[in-house]
Amino acid sequence: MLKTLKDLFDSFTAPTGQQSPQQRDHALQLATAVLLVEVMRADADIRVEEKNAVFATLREKFTLADDELDRLMELAAETAKTAYDYHRFTSSLNDHFTHPQKIHIIENMWEVAYADAHLGAHENHLISKVAGLLYVTHGEYIAAKMRAREAAAPPI
Repeated sequence: MLKTLKDLFDSFTAPTGQQSPQQRDHALQLATAVLLVEVMRADADIRVEEKNAVFATLREKFTLADDELDRLMELAAETAKTAYDYHRFTSSLNDHFTHPQKIHIIENMWEVAYADAHLGAHENHLISKVAGLLYVTHGEYIAAKMRAREAAAPPI
């Protein structure tokens, strides 16, 4: 398992021109996972609802097996702890994701933020900052927030 984590981390840190398609995919998965984990970590206490939302989003987005998903989450949590900025994650996404895909990541971040039925100021600030780094307009950012809030609202 440690070799697999090292391989996944190495794929993220390899220069873009030297990455195989598989390494590029792993790097994009890690970048996305780190941003989602950062939303989860923005609260003082990490709730199981937020963790489940991160798992569900990654499972849907990347179609990973449970053991691969566990490894990705573990590496994303470790990477998030040592991250000093978000640029290295967002630049990878900017290079390889379409604009609608980047908007969808912002919406996924909002879904994680709303998962525990409490939106914190740090979550709001983090998602706003990442949206700017992904070149998501304010209108697109707000629309993604509204869609996520509606999805999180309990049915009447």
